[in-house]
Amino acid sequence: MLNSFTRSMRPIASRLQPTTLPRVMSAARLYSTTAPSTPAAATANSYEYIIVTEPRPGVAQVTLNRPKALNALCTPLISELNTALTQLNASPTTHAIILTGSSKAFAAGADIKEMAPLTFSLAYTTSFIESWSHLTTSLKKPLIAAVSGHALGGGCELALMSDILYCTSTANFGQPEIKLGTIPGAGGVSASPAQSFSGEEAEKWGVAARSFPTYEALMEGALKTAEVIAGYSRVAVQAAKEVVNKSQDLGLRDGVEYERRVFHSLFGSRDQKIGMAAFAEKKKAEWSHE
Repeated sequence: MLNSFTRSMRPIASRLQPTTLPRVMSAARLYSTTAPSTPAAATANSYEYIIVTEPRPGVAQVTLNRPKALNALCTPLISELNTALTQLNASPTTHAIILTGSSKAFAAGADIKEMAPLTFSLAYTTSFIESWSHLTTSLKKPLIAAVSGHALGGGCELALMSDILYCTSTANFGQPEIKLGTIPGAGGVSASPAQSFSGEEAEKWGVAARSFPTYEALMEGALKTAEVIAGYSRVAVQAAKEVVNKSQDLGLRDGVEYERRVFHSLFGSRDQKIGMAAFAEKKKAEWSHE
């Protein structure tokens, strides 16, 4: 059941090993999608519930920042998250994105205070939490979830919407909505709602690509993986993500056929010529992202 849930919620089951990837250090700086003349802090400080930074070249990091509520998800937070991801998706300088919380909590579920007074008619007519899964259909760039502490309910679903999921071995995943008299509403209904599981178990079952012993190791691993992805052709990376996601909606034969057609299409890109020429000349490819 968990394997089928993972395939449906988190399309890219990557097992990239961060310890084998090169490390390039740079000072973290606040990220801005505005013109260079606009102070970067202006964009970042406009958010109340998230923090957006650029810890490595080409890598954006979105940190959920509602510490008193253990990053419980609420509509304003999701609205800010969708806005930030939309901007990062359109940014020509962002090639990979990390989504994380704190060492104590990635997101400890949805905000019960917001949900408790809802009626059926209000939830139904306003499509409550529909926007919470917006990133699964609109984000074209790779998203790495770095999970530490609690990832429960909507927080678990949010983590599983990522393309690559890394976590600490002690992370706490689960869909406890059944204990509140309801069920998951953003794709988590297939994940045995009443049962929680650790980060170590998540790795064992294939829910997470890898678990780490500490929060610091987790973040370093996520940054290294994101940095390597950011060093590839953006055209090829986007095509790879598109094919993996599309394959979840197709049978094996049609999925392979779709993959082959996208493979053929990449021979029309400049980066295919650049990459193969660089390989033949035994030098590093300088991507045009075209």
